Amino acid sequence: MRFLADMGISPTVVRSLRADGYDVAYLPELGLQRLTDKEIFSLAAAENRVVMTVDLEFGEIVAASAGSVVSVVLLRLRNMRAPMVMQRLTAVLPDVTAALTSGAVVVVEDARHRVRKLPIGG
Repeated sequence: MRFLADMGISPTVVRSLRADGYDVAYLPELGLQRLTDKEIFSLAAAENRVVMTVDLEFGEIVAASAGSVVSVVLLRLRNMRAPMVMQRLTAVLPDVTAALTSGAVVVVEDARHRVRKLPIGG
């Protein structure tokens, strides 16, 4: 799976995901930390990547993006330290790979995760 990790994702999480075999583009490493959320969404669409973020605005962008199917993993954890984030991602990602591949918003919370298939409202 190919991810585009935005600014709110820890570099330690990015390294851990890569070590687990995921292809992760990280905005700060690319010098793209000043992109707007809409520009990040467009980049993810162009590169066929899943946006990984803590930014709630991506849910709104996805809902308003008729035609573009860009999946999003939205982290909503109380503890955003890298070990906890990786614990949750390790538990959740295998279960949601098919949904993310076909288009979904996955909200990862402390004790559960939710999947909303795209297009929203379609």
